[in-house]
Amino acid sequence: MTTSLALWVVYDHPADYPASYVARRFDTDAKGSMPTESIIICPELEMLRMILAIDMGLTCLARAETDDRVIVETWV
Repeated sequence: MTTSLALWVVYDHPADYPASYVARRFDTDAKGSMPTESIIICPELEMLRMILAIDMGLTCLARAETDDRVIVETWV
């Protein structure tokens, strides 16, 4: 049995959604990270953060300096 952890990565107006902030779900396990088709699209960052924190009960992790510049943060 493989255990995975869902991570939501928040992007600042990515190329495929240039008018919005987007959270994309990745499933991670011992083998690595795989993107899923699950996304949340919001016009405002604070609205997206409220969905992730309040509605989904997730915790925010600050972006690493080595992350792509379009990444805002990751939620676990």
